[in-house]
Amino acid sequence: MQPDRTLMRIWVDADGCPKAIKEILFRAAVRARIPTTFVANRDLRLPRSPFLRSMQVPRGFDVADGRITALVERGDLVITADIPLAADVVARGAIALDPRGELYTEDNVKERLALRDAMDQLRSSGVVTGGPASFGHADRAAFANRLDALLTQHSRKADAP
Repeated sequence: MQPDRTLMRIWVDADGCPKAIKEILFRAAVRARIPTTFVANRDLRLPRSPFLRSMQVPRGFDVADGRITALVERGDLVITADIPLAADVVARGAIALDPRGELYTEDNVKERLALRDAMDQLRSSGVVTGGPASFGHADRAAFANRLDALLTQHSRKADAP
């Protein structure tokens, strides 16, 4: 079975992507017949499918992000928790979805980027410590629901005459 010619491809910033989200993506890509590429700086083991592909990039700061930015096209979907990557993707006309189910838009990605920069400054000055909350079942469910909605929307566009 070969992938259909589609309007969308899915790109996954796989280095920091939770295992539970990768598993959701494995099933969704096959079910929706959407080519999905997992970009990481290490070799990834993926289920055998013509819809799933691993792309290994050299180690280095933001190398995977740069590769995704270079390859993403308008209408593609990028899964990432990296806000600067999400901002780049949205600016290119693609869709960015956080592994916790938050959809980045032109409006909110600028706010998230400013908040991220402010938090980085606070952390570097020692005022704020810690990171994001642990990843849980509610996050996984929110991601699965948002992904399903996006794929359904894509399917309807693809089926339209």
